[in-house]
Amino acid sequence: MEIISIYPFSTWLIILLASFFIGLGKAGLKGIDMLSVTLMAFVFGSKSSTGMVLPLLCLSDIAAVSYYHRHAQWNHFWKITPWMVIGILIGIFVGKDMNEVLFRKIMAIIILLTIVIIVVMEYRKSKQVPTNPFFVVGTGLAAGFTTMLGNLAGAFSNLYFLAMRLDKNDFIGTAAWIFLCMNLFKLPFQIFLWKNISMQSLQIDAILLPTLAIGFLIGLKLVNKVKEANYRKLIIILTLFGSLMMLFKR
Repeated sequence: MEIISIYPFSTWLIILLASFFIGLGKAGLKGIDMLSVTLMAFVFGSKSSTGMVLPLLCLSDIAAVSYYHRHAQWNHFWKITPWMVIGILIGIFVGKDMNEVLFRKIMAIIILLTIVIIVVMEYRKSKQVPTNPFFVVGTGLAAGFTTMLGNLAGAFSNLYFLAMRLDKNDFIGTAAWIFLCMNLFKLPFQIFLWKNISMQSLQIDAILLPTLAIGFLIGLKLVNKVKEANYRKLIIILTLFGSLMMLFKR
């Protein structure tokens, strides 16, 4: 295919690895998705990569919903999605001319600070969940805003579900439904307003489908092997690592 000759072999390896990580993340290894965002941004640029990644996210969201749909906790879905929609709309109009490096570093610092709070809660064996409505509002707005600007909502949704102490499958199933709806909502804005999705980007996405599918299938097997007690620790570690990558990427 002519599209393959546009990029060198080393670049294709990075793109293929990023699509593999997307599959892993959507299968339930939450937090690793920030690695895919970082890799795609390295090749295409932060803002342009959002359009490249979005169709892959939508397809893997459909696969995740098909597998985990029965585990969705709809009370959490309806709590956070309205605020995410508002965050997306703010991101569409405010974030178009925002300094991407500054934005990414601010988000990384916020995520890191929140992770510290959750780690302290884990260390103290606290079973309390946040009841302040501002926690849901703030998390939802931040998730919506960051998903429009850089597909980074996974970090904030992870923090929300960790704080709510959802079981592994409930965590994954609820997140699957939320991101399927939010990513489909973003799609027309990326196509018609930001013009980040083109025939060329879709051709590249088509080439990435096999590694996306392989990542998803391997991810399902890995998630099934992770014990319930260790899942929270794994998500905290992956989210922390992804946040550090986002903070130090130039």
